[in-house]
Amino acid sequence: MFAQRTNLTRSLALLTAASFALVACGSEDSGDSTPAASSSAKAVEQQSATPRLALSYDGGILVLDAESLEQVADLPVDGFIRLNSADNGRNVFVSESDGFRVLDMGTWTRQHGDHGHHYTTTPAMTDMTFGGEGPGHVVPHDSRITLFTDGTGEVDIVEPAELLRGNAASTSFTLPEPHHGVAVFREDGSVVVTVGNEDSRSGVAILDGERKEIVRNDQCPGVHGEAAGAGGVLAFGCEDGLLIVNGNEIRKVDSPDPYGRIGNQAGSDESPIILGDYKSDPDADIERPTRFSLTDTRTGRLRLVDLGTSYSFRSIERGPGGSGVILGTDGALHVFDVDTAAKTATIPAIGAWSEPDEWQSPMPNVVVQEGIAYVSDPAAKKIVAIDLNKSEKVGEAELPHETIELAAVTG
Repeated sequence: MFAQRTNLTRSLALLTAASFALVACGSEDSGDSTPAASSSAKAVEQQSATPRLALSYDGGILVLDAESLEQVADLPVDGFIRLNSADNGRNVFVSESDGFRVLDMGTWTRQHGDHGHHYTTTPAMTDMTFGGEGPGHVVPHDSRITLFTDGTGEVDIVEPAELLRGNAASTSFTLPEPHHGVAVFREDGSVVVTVGNEDSRSGVAILDGERKEIVRNDQCPGVHGEAAGAGGVLAFGCEDGLLIVNGNEIRKVDSPDPYGRIGNQAGSDESPIILGDYKSDPDADIERPTRFSLTDTRTGRLRLVDLGTSYSFRSIERGPGGSGVILGTDGALHVFDVDTAAKTATIPAIGAWSEPDEWQSPMPNVVVQEGIAYVSDPAAKKIVAIDLNKSEKVGEAELPHETIELAAVTG
């Protein structure tokens, strides 16, 4: 049985995107006894999108303008936090110890008249919160955002548009056993959830709109992470391959090694291929992989590709046209055609680096938005912007802190 509830909490007033014309008063010139000749000037007031970046550090969150890379805000936040875009253009979920809190990135800029009068709303942590102790994965998919709370097993399904209105509204239910898991809402109202408990995880189950189980697959030891490919097909990583969920069919894809863990994946609506990491040493305390995986969700073919350098779980992204983008520890972005596994570009980005022993420590991140790859470099306290279509650096800025995680919003 799944305990289900609907939750509606506080709201705050947020700006929404709009454009409108403001007709200014005309000036008058007087002369003799003739009627005054009048002229009117139209001052146009518009609101335009301002893409922004959020970078976490020990003690807070930096917010940058994604185009200029100038700092917009420095928000104090206690404890170790994680960042995930809500994929609604404006909000970021901040994972704190006691739940998910919503960050308003304040991304609208208003311009008025010929003299460039404008303002940009100020980023701020809101009162909107979800979940509880041990917040885990955040998954925007099929017009909803699904939040999974590891400590309680609670699943919250959030409408992105409601966040823009300042409404912390969600439909929620609780799984029988808490675990480090993930859940994905689908357009037909069903939800795909991981199956496990505090000791182990074994696979995924599909729940219908009434949260009754349709089917499950328990052939995925250590299930972790998710990604969506073309056509809404979902992939979940296992210690020995992947599970592919297409409709109500769950298919196991085996790794070529007895232990071949794919724990982190990146998908694209433009491609049926899932990009994943790949680790093959079950005895390693910290394995720094040099191979990655490409899995065709149509055929189940899993291909391993040698990157030529190591990378971390924060290194995997998708680029224009569904291309694969991996930030290597050599400091370069390696871009691949995922259909052929051929490398199409190697773009210098930052200095060489090493993955730290503690995953919570500062390490480089890569996030791709609108064809631009943003790469953080904690050791050098900087961030760079790379145009993936031109394979060249288009921006760089210094940062006041060693950053840990990175998220982007389009505005």
